[in-house]
Amino acid sequence: MADNMNGLKRTIYCGEVLKEGVEVTVGGFVQKVRNLGNLIFIDLRDKTGIVQLAFNDETDRELFKKASTCHMEYVLMAHGTTAVRSSINHDIPTGRIEIIVDDLRILAKSHTTPFEIQNDTKVNEELRLKYRYLDLRRPVLQQNLIMRHKIAKAAREYFYKNDFTEIETPMMMKSTPEGARDYLIPSRVHNGKFYALPQSPQIYKQLLMIAGMDRYIQLARCFRDEDLRADRQPEFTQIDLEMSFVDVEDILAMTEGFISYLYKDVLDVDIPTPLPRLSYTEAMNRYGSDKPDTRFEMEIQDFSDIVADCGFGVFADAVKNGGSVRAIVAKNSASVLTRKEIDKLTEMVRGIGAKGLAFVRWVDEKPACSFAKFFSEEELMAILNKIGCEKGDTALIIADKNKITLPVLGALRLAVAKKLDIIPKDKFNFLWITEFPFFEYDDETNSYVAMHHPFTMPNDECLQYLETAPEKVYAKAFDLVVNGIELSSGSIRITDYELQQKMFKALGLSDEEIEAKFGFLVEAYKYGAPPHGGLGIGLDRLAMVMLGAESLRDITAFPKLQNASELMSECPASVDQESLDVLGIKIVEKNDEE
Repeated sequence: MADNMNGLKRTIYCGEVLKEGVEVTVGGFVQKVRNLGNLIFIDLRDKTGIVQLAFNDETDRELFKKASTCHMEYVLMAHGTTAVRSSINHDIPTGRIEIIVDDLRILAKSHTTPFEIQNDTKVNEELRLKYRYLDLRRPVLQQNLIMRHKIAKAAREYFYKNDFTEIETPMMMKSTPEGARDYLIPSRVHNGKFYALPQSPQIYKQLLMIAGMDRYIQLARCFRDEDLRADRQPEFTQIDLEMSFVDVEDILAMTEGFISYLYKDVLDVDIPTPLPRLSYTEAMNRYGSDKPDTRFEMEIQDFSDIVADCGFGVFADAVKNGGSVRAIVAKNSASVLTRKEIDKLTEMVRGIGAKGLAFVRWVDEKPACSFAKFFSEEELMAILNKIGCEKGDTALIIADKNKITLPVLGALRLAVAKKLDIIPKDKFNFLWITEFPFFEYDDETNSYVAMHHPFTMPNDECLQYLETAPEKVYAKAFDLVVNGIELSSGSIRITDYELQQKMFKALGLSDEEIEAKFGFLVEAYKYGAPPHGGLGIGLDRLAMVMLGAESLRDITAFPKLQNASELMSECPASVDQESLDVLGIKIVEKNDEE
């Protein structure tokens, strides 16, 4: 039978036991037991660290006997006096001190755990996720969750100081198109109708501006039914904000102030402001991505002008058809990027839409070139000079339409940088991406579709092109990027009723669709809306970047797998027929072919 806590009250956390000659009471889990015959040492662990408990069979035989029954992951409370250890452990903050125990309580015993609770583990992730409550005992994951807490705390402190009001918006709302599939909740009362979990609080925060709340902040839970990856979970938190009587510069300045405050407060890292900016077009042309990682160079080089009329059809035809011929140059890489490695990269780019990969690999005096027979030595050197390729370098080249050439080279740039291990660690390169195109062309429907939600304001000078030349319309939209990860998206919102109607029409929405999906918001615009805008910062992604974690699963307490299931609780799960009947739902088995 387990002991009780009667008479004992924790006075200090394990990781804070730093002084000798102090009477303390600690509580925690057994990390390790070392029985030396007449001495027993127990490492006791809580969320702050480890402290050593010491027992001597000559001082209290019964206490010593109880200590000898303790095993890993037992839950203990111990009272005693701190003393300097005879053998100092320099690897932990408390390694100079131990507690000479005079009262020990075994509050809970533990079965042998499915895996050892330690930071360095090679245990299969699925097993760890099945026993997530044990996995979360590992100090590295506990510190990740504490970091996430610190970010949330700093966000509230900063925005409260800047006159923002924290307001909760509904978790059950009307389904509106926001780019991903909604998670739907059937209504028992309104049979056949559904609520949606919010992909973001977008409409509600705009309504709060119309309501006159002026500055809104929320650590909002958001839900998206989309394919998962390392930096995406079906449920996530964003630091969501909206401001009235502002323009783009006000929102960017407020956000930069937060980033600077956060990094100094949590990591003691200075982030210089103002942050660098690139237009969407410039980012794509230089990096092949609207979320470029600028911690390393290897920018895209365009040499279309000198191969437009060459004898190599792959290059010449790409330019003739309105595309381009571009390259990335990996400096001092020729010894690493062997022909075998280039073949692997060729397969990679074919898998993401490219027809092939041309290359120059300059190992010896004369460069090896996959297209050398189509060019004279002088012509080849002109290309190499144009793109800055020298002896020891490798140039990787894509020729196609720009919507293929640029993103393929962007993906190739990252793959090569990882292969060469040239991406600096412990560096935070923030960047604003601005002036996004309002529309993008969809080859499947042969029409222009919106790149943003329908409340995004176009640039003033572009309004004239809304109906006649959509490719010339750019948005007052902006993304915050760090180390190649999109942290935030935001925009100035449309507040003019007539312009909003015009925008809906440009997006191909009928009057009936507008009324059904956005009628209440459109109605609200009729009663006067202050100019406003805002953004949402991904708190989870921010924590992942600040910690250098590989996946959101490392900073989420109870994450989902790639198929959106949770191994520990085995959700999603079936429900009984009675519950389905109440909701008026019938389960139809899907065929594998569907």
